Amino acid sequence: MRHKKEIGIAGAGFAGAVLARELAESGKYEVVVFDERRHVAGNCHTARDAETGVMVHAYGPHIFHTSREDVWSYVNKFARFRPFTNRVKAVTARGLFTLPVNLLTINQFFGKSMRPWEAREFIASLGDRSMESPRNFEEQALKFLGRELYENFFYGYTKKQWGVEPSCLPASILQRLPVRFNYDDNYYASRYQGIPEQGYTALVENLLDHPGIHVRLGERFDPAYTNEFSHVFYSGPMDGFFQYEFGKLQYRSLNFERISEKESVDDFQGNAVINYCEESVPYTRITEHKHFAPWEEHKGTVCFREFSKLAQGDDTPYYPLRLESDKDLLLRYEERAESQNRVTFIGRLGTYRYLDMHVVIGESIDLAAACLANETCAQWPRFSRSRT
Repeated sequence: MRHKKEIGIAGAGFAGAVLARELAESGKYEVVVFDERRHVAGNCHTARDAETGVMVHAYGPHIFHTSREDVWSYVNKFARFRPFTNRVKAVTARGLFTLPVNLLTINQFFGKSMRPWEAREFIASLGDRSMESPRNFEEQALKFLGRELYENFFYGYTKKQWGVEPSCLPASILQRLPVRFNYDDNYYASRYQGIPEQGYTALVENLLDHPGIHVRLGERFDPAYTNEFSHVFYSGPMDGFFQYEFGKLQYRSLNFERISEKESVDDFQGNAVINYCEESVPYTRITEHKHFAPWEEHKGTVCFREFSKLAQGDDTPYYPLRLESDKDLLLRYEERAESQNRVTFIGRLGTYRYLDMHVVIGESIDLAAACLANETCAQWPRFSRSRT
């Protein structure tokens, strides 16, 4: 029998776990998955709180959503998903409102009772139409929302989240938050939405449960290991793979502060996520984790305040900042990555892009298919890329 090729994967999050499963199931490859943490699932890791039994999203809330039927079918093979609709609230200087900005938000904020077409015309009248091609986040907001909505809902929150003036951020970031002229307060517009009943870690454990996959937790993948494998898929920071040869790319990190002054409270805020939009409030949002699993019942509750900061030292990188200086540096690292004969860079950190779970999973499914169609590892793609 022909000897199977051995594949190394750095990272046991969704990017690496999906690839590992697809390659191992082909029967052509043995896969070794490394992760420096003591658990799988990366930043999607979930675990039961010892005191309350609440399932906690350890690195911040994750709601799965996608419009790709194949991605939805894929994850449901490894976990039972329960329906969940993310209905975010926002605390502003003018009170508490629903997000995304919708007809209820608009009517409450301006003290009106407009119908959809009236609200559309009203918001259009507030926007700055002199900005034909918005160059940044702030101009995009001012063009489509006007100053009042922008300053109350987006300016302070965005500055806290990204640590820079919104005028320094690309306009594309605001496109993630649509304005609706109906009463739909579903945060996402995706066709499929839900949360795995037993948490994301159980889902990833099931993905990695295959005789052709060997998981090595608590062990950081050293780029020097590359020569030991036929091919490597790397989901760590791209600049870290090259020992920060040209300098460090910038990431935002998060700190979580558990709210302890709620002794004997069974429901702290009545909602899973509440954003705090004013710049004077140091945290960006409060998450109450029991509300991510409404099918469960718990006495007591678990809540965290979330603080955004620039990643430094050993901080966990969460969001690529992608300022102009980062893009120039990224191009240099991408050129180095293209020169690697046996390495493919995958996931949010490996490709330095702001990717949701469903995009990461979809890219790994597509990448695995491309690799399996070409048995010559040296010709495998250097980066995972979305088809949409």
